[in-house]
Amino acid sequence: INKSAYGIFTTVSLMLFAGAYYEMLPTTIPEVLGFVTGVVCVWLVVKENMWNWPIGIANSVFFLYTFWKANLFADSMLQVVYIVLGFLGWYWWQYGGDSRKELTVGRVSYIEMILLAIAAGAGTIYMTDYLESVKDAAPFLDAATTVSSLVAQYLLSRKYLENWYVWIVTDVVYIYLYIIKELYLTSVTYVVFLILCFIGLVAWRKTWNKQLDSSSVNSIHSTMAINS
Repeated sequence: INKSAYGIFTTVSLMLFAGAYYEMLPTTIPEVLGFVTGVVCVWLVVKENMWNWPIGIANSVFFLYTFWKANLFADSMLQVVYIVLGFLGWYWWQYGGDSRKELTVGRVSYIEMILLAIAAGAGTIYMTDYLESVKDAAPFLDAATTVSSLVAQYLLSRKYLENWYVWIVTDVVYIYLYIIKELYLTSVTYVVFLILCFIGLVAWRKTWNKQLDSSSVNSIHSTMAINS
């Protein structure tokens, strides 16, 4: 991102803080903090920067408060799980690779993908029933996005490329959900997340292809060394 983009983001963030503080905008300070830390976090994920995890943990704290106040109980509980996965992801990215080195971009196996899909379907059905019993504001959408977000976050914590596909679908639903809940800044935040997801998908695919090329070259060199 160039300097002008940083300048625009900083200006918008300061305006949002001022609007929330002086009650000139239909938002709150925690929601603004969620917006700021969320955008920074996702951009750092795109760049495969380890600092995305502590900032993401802070983001979950701000959204936990925001969603609880909006009676989105599943999303509130989701933030607690995000905090736990945040610490796990932080550890896995740093030590989850070969010989406890940094984790590289990988691909999820077909078996793991099928198991995650089955778990997601079952989890959505169960959580929808539960949320209906506690008078959640949007039981099915809340349940579906909660479960799909957990799947996406798990894939992200393992640095699987497929996490971006799940996030893209999930964010589209989130945008609609937060609009009908009148969490307008949060819905705008997820529009930004959606854009960053497409950027992240392209960037990570490039990284994956480079890793494949590098592996092919190393394999050729190893074969030549053995033959010689």
